Amino acid sequence: MLQEYVPLLLLIGFVVVNATGMILLSHLVTRPRPTFVKRSPYESGMPPLGDTRDRFSVKFYLIAMLFIIFDIETVFMIPWGATFRRLGLMGLVEMFIFVLILLVGYVYAWKRGALEWD
Repeated sequence: MLQEYVPLLLLIGFVVVNATGMILLSHLVTRPRPTFVKRSPYESGMPPLGDTRDRFSVKFYLIAMLFIIFDIETVFMIPWGATFRRLGLMGLVEMFIFVLILLVGYVYAWKRGALEWD
């Protein structure tokens, strides 16, 4: 029974030795050449703006959560569209209720001013 796992253990051992060897070899062969550009934080190819410890507004997080919620909710429509013919009228009614709940949430967030950016 142990013979079945020998190839897997050999593969894992080879991967560990190979990864460790490459990391050690790269540290032994290269010399560190620090420059200002290498030490500066990378932010989409632009110089960083402001301090990294600045506080964000709560509206930023609300908009991010709303985006995630509505994005995930719309992903639920893809399987429904794929099986629409088999679901029949009941599937259409269920999706209508689902979209109506999404619409109510969207209107609520809109009326509360969560979508306005200052």
